[in-house]
Amino acid sequence: MSSGRRPSHPLVKTRRLALPGPTPTERDAARLCARLARLYDDGADAVVCDARAVTAPGLGAVAVLARLRLAARGRGAFRVTGATPALRALLHLVGLVELLGQPEQREPPGGVQERVQADDPAP
Repeated sequence: MSSGRRPSHPLVKTRRLALPGPTPTERDAARLCARLARLYDDGADAVVCDARAVTAPGLGAVAVLARLRLAARGRGAFRVTGATPALRALLHLVGLVELLGQPEQREPPGGVQERVQADDPAP
């Protein structure tokens, strides 16, 4: 019988890390970073950070996610899912929208160059 879940790629080991809610704080960061490190040490290639419980996000939640992103750097993929519109807005505001798997709006996609019009004033 099927479990209703989509099969993951057999070569990519993805693990889940849940943020506490309703508002994770910087005090949670050390524990979450240690948990993230254990997931990578145990063979995870990617970690999906579930933010559904974060229903009252603030700058503490942003700080936790920034620290998790730094802890994941060079160890494997790291992405946030389940973000509320308020958390999404905060991540956009502070420039961490890439955690949601989306490029920043002010950044053109890789390999795209903006054209300058001949009559544009010099910056």
